[in-house]
Amino acid sequence: MEHPEQDMKLKLHSLDFTQANIAKLAELFPNCVTETREADGTLKKAIDFDQLRQELSTSVVDGPKERYQLNWPGKREALLTANAPIAKTLRPCREESVDFDATQNLFIEGDNLDALKLLQETYLGKVKMIYIDSPYNTGNDFIYEDDFAEDSEIYLQRSNQKDEAGNRLVANNESNGRFHSDWLSMIYSRLKLARILLRDDGVIFISIDDGEVSNLRKLCDEIFGEDNFAAQIIWKKRSTPPNDKVIAAQHDYILVYTKSSINGLNLRKRSDVQVARYKNPDSHSKGPWTAGDLMANVKGGRYASSLYFPIVNPRTGQEHYPSSNGNWRFNDARI
Repeated sequence: MEHPEQDMKLKLHSLDFTQANIAKLAELFPNCVTETREADGTLKKAIDFDQLRQELSTSVVDGPKERYQLNWPGKREALLTANAPIAKTLRPCREESVDFDATQNLFIEGDNLDALKLLQETYLGKVKMIYIDSPYNTGNDFIYEDDFAEDSEIYLQRSNQKDEAGNRLVANNESNGRFHSDWLSMIYSRLKLARILLRDDGVIFISIDDGEVSNLRKLCDEIFGEDNFAAQIIWKKRSTPPNDKVIAAQHDYILVYTKSSINGLNLRKRSDVQVARYKNPDSHSKGPWTAGDLMANVKGGRYASSLYFPIVNPRTGQEHYPSSNGNWRFNDARI
């Protein structure tokens, strides 16, 4: 038997099982994937073993290793809160329900953290879409519950934040040293549970304002994976700006993340009329095409002399200038 050795390309190294294992762990625990710097100064993906141990632990795990991450006081306790079981159950309210035995809808009233945990058994990996209108950290109404096992009213009285008459004594305002930390701990545990509920092609939408959008974006990058970021939608919430700041906000945001990959989303279908606009009379290698408008209309006339020049017809030599109320969209070199 002859061996065409000259045609064989031998691999001089084995498969990188470490990177393959990191990819597998990233699917289960995207928050455990971090970055580390090699001896030559290059960055590469690695596993945060302290965080991984924390995911698999029932108590707080300490680790001083320096790494790229979003951190705050109380983060590990929030992870324990997300993973800890609860001894509660859902109680049906038939008298408040409509068509209780046949309906396909479910409305749960109570602490959303408890509800998310109770939904795990039935809806684990089955939810297609989640929308969360998260509490905005305005410093006025947001109440952070350190011990989620007790009623919030009991907690506020126990922590001396309310007197016996129910009057609020302490607000979570900017003077509180844990202004951002408390909010992050609250939303962290809930988003961890929400991700588990999503099916592989599931999507989550989260409303937020300027106050915590930057922190929430980093937090979601950790929980859902940076590659699963789909969009940061700007939602215009009012037609006129309020007169409360030098630059007043007219919009909030909606962060969109997927469970696995945005490639799994269905793209908007083109109609037959839209498809018919594209043809390929010159057999272009890129396929069917349609002519586009080269004009950039600007009120008040020309805005840049560099964009005002003739386009010459290669067949007839005729010169074509932009109209008097605009310029070409591209410069001469690109045209």
